[in-house]
Amino acid sequence: MRFVNYEKGCHPMDLVVSTCDAPTLTEDKVIVKVAAFGINRADTLQRQGRYPAPPGESEILGLEVAGEIVALGDNVSEWNLGDRVFGLVAGGGYAEYVAVEPSHLMPIPQGMDFEQAAGMAEVFLTAFQCLRQIAEVKAGQKVLVHGGASGVGLATIQLCKFFGALVAVTASSDAKLKHCSALGADLVVNYKTQDFAAQCKQKWPAGVDIVIDMVGGEYVNKNLKILSLDGIIINIAMLGGRYADNIDMALLLGKRARIQGTTLRNRTDKYKTSLVNEFSELCLSAFEQNLLNVGGQ
Repeated sequence: MRFVNYEKGCHPMDLVVSTCDAPTLTEDKVIVKVAAFGINRADTLQRQGRYPAPPGESEILGLEVAGEIVALGDNVSEWNLGDRVFGLVAGGGYAEYVAVEPSHLMPIPQGMDFEQAAGMAEVFLTAFQCLRQIAEVKAGQKVLVHGGASGVGLATIQLCKFFGALVAVTASSDAKLKHCSALGADLVVNYKTQDFAAQCKQKWPAGVDIVIDMVGGEYVNKNLKILSLDGIIINIAMLGGRYADNIDMALLLGKRARIQGTTLRNRTDKYKTSLVNEFSELCLSAFEQNLLNVGGQ
């Protein structure tokens, strides 16, 4: 089969199409013929040599795909040949075929094309994991999302509104903030020209209950400053640097705050299955009803 190949540290324009053996079907997997794949920051980090594939997984780039099932393992009963599916892979998505754990796949919602579905799993499952499984978001709670115009950010805004939560976002331009507002963001802050902590405190004096943070670094203390009692900060990336110096422990203790980091790629198959099942049950039909949209269109 053909796949998108790279050399460690190469420029994106230096990606090439190479050939390799197609994946082997095992009794517990399915083979998906890839019609489209999602592109994520994790792919760019892997290409730079900073985010290797988990042990035993394909070295080929790509964490999410959409396509048709073309082969079924002997132990697989929940899918049929020709089913249109999308979902998570731990690697190997940038290829013509990929072997997938069947419980990590979902049916493509009616009316959605392969390209839309291919960009859905990583961002929505990451946002859902943070809001639902970690923070246990409730209607009426207040959520701050840094990087509101990113893929995860746009998914988080939509899920906040879907679950009845209020949401504030930060972004780097008025155009991005306008898009976030159109999706229902209750407060938008241009972090280049405004102090997000001051803006959030003015809007919600009691603080925010949940912070979804992909920045880290100097944002940690700012997040603590506006966090409500018993609030939670969930870090999903570290764009502001690997280290957060001089964390204000008085704020951490006084707020009874929780700071939690999370990833998705290196989670166990069992965890991913549980996540996919809960997301499918609660949210998948909302895409057909236009209550949720890929890319926030």
